[in-house]
Amino acid sequence: MADGFSTIAVGLGLTGVLFLLAGRASAKKRRFGRLSLHMLLALLCLVSGILVITIQFSFQGYRALTREDLAATIHTEPIGPAKFRVTVHMPDGRTERYQLAGNEIYIDAHILKWKPWANLLGLHTAYELDRIAGRYHRIEDEQTKSRTIHTLGSDRVVDLFTLRRRYAWLEPMVDAEYGSAAFFPAYERTVLELHVSTTGLLFRRPPTSS
Repeated sequence: MADGFSTIAVGLGLTGVLFLLAGRASAKKRRFGRLSLHMLLALLCLVSGILVITIQFSFQGYRALTREDLAATIHTEPIGPAKFRVTVHMPDGRTERYQLAGNEIYIDAHILKWKPWANLLGLHTAYELDRIAGRYHRIEDEQTKSRTIHTLGSDRVVDLFTLRRRYAWLEPMVDAEYGSAAFFPAYERTVLELHVSTTGLLFRRPPTSS
């Protein structure tokens, strides 16, 4: 997907440069009508190239989703009453560790699905894990006991979801934008796989786990 965006951006940039050179030639020949047309086309190509690059950067940190994918492998370990430690292994090699309060592990994510015609531009359903937290079984405990929550998302110069919400002209390209969450009891030491599909998040035990 990144290669496709880069190719489009480079093509638009080169086309814009060619129109600039054509405009320069028109200016020397005092053909001001052609000069205006060439400069307008050059501006459109260059602006479009910048837009493509912006979308490409906004996808950094997101993963294309075309089927059920493994989003993370998680190890849980109780360390006290309603307290547990989790180690999260990401597919990109990152490992994060958190200490959470509660009876269950909770994770949510952003999911963005594009229209079919936008898929032709290389835009496919994407997701990013957002937050991890401890969750209590009882509502009363959620209201009165200690809450713990941490971010799972990575910092980026341009964020895809922020870009989508800020600019209304992207709306016709978006088929669906939604959040999804999953939780699982953490009362014993165990290994879990967090999967994400086009319907949302779900926890599974690895095939080797009992």
